[in-house]
Amino acid sequence: MLQVSGLNQYYGGSHILRDVSFEVPEGRLTTLLGRNGVGKSTLLKCLMGVVPTRSGTVRWNGRTLDKAPPYERVAAGLAYVPQGREIFPRLTVEENLLIGAASRGKPAGVPDRIYQLFPVLRTMRQRRGGDLSGGQQQQLAIGRALMSEPKLLILDEPTEGIQPSIIQDIGRALRLLVDEFGMTVLLVEQYYEFARHLADHYVVMSRGEVVASGEGGRMEEEGVRELIAV
Repeated sequence: MLQVSGLNQYYGGSHILRDVSFEVPEGRLTTLLGRNGVGKSTLLKCLMGVVPTRSGTVRWNGRTLDKAPPYERVAAGLAYVPQGREIFPRLTVEENLLIGAASRGKPAGVPDRIYQLFPVLRTMRQRRGGDLSGGQQQQLAIGRALMSEPKLLILDEPTEGIQPSIIQDIGRALRLLVDEFGMTVLLVEQYYEFARHLADHYVVMSRGEVVASGEGGRMEEEGVRELIAV
């Protein structure tokens, strides 16, 4: 579904992404792992067109996206949950969610599926986003991304700073999206155990390069834990 080939990106004189190539299989959950500073977040921004690439190709369902602006990528079926959530703190939960559907025109309302995935959002739909806890804001950010009805959901470290109970809720929701709704998920994560339990497929980055990839069920025997610890 998503094919990345020979992607390169620089910040000033620093070579951040080095010929990055990998695939995200359709209808599966792919985890992208690596230590801080290896280029994971930069890669996601390149996939969404937020940061331009120096060279390389991003293909989505056979279409080349290299020159497409972010809004065209969203319209094509990509959705992005950035690191730090970036919800609108002064808007209500419901208003935050409705903004996520902007690419589809004016929505009639919030689909029940969003509230089924994250029941707390229904309970707090009239509260301002800034009044929610960090974990609740993360659920709101994911719900907002889902409002665009994506085929590929891209998440940047959704467990960062989140209490364990909500991490479990997020994990269950992601598996449900893949297993029941057929969505494709690309999950950037540093929390190894969370990634290992969810992954159908994995990719590991180090120093701006892809150094390993394979089936999620083989992460332990293929030494992925050690790769991201060095």
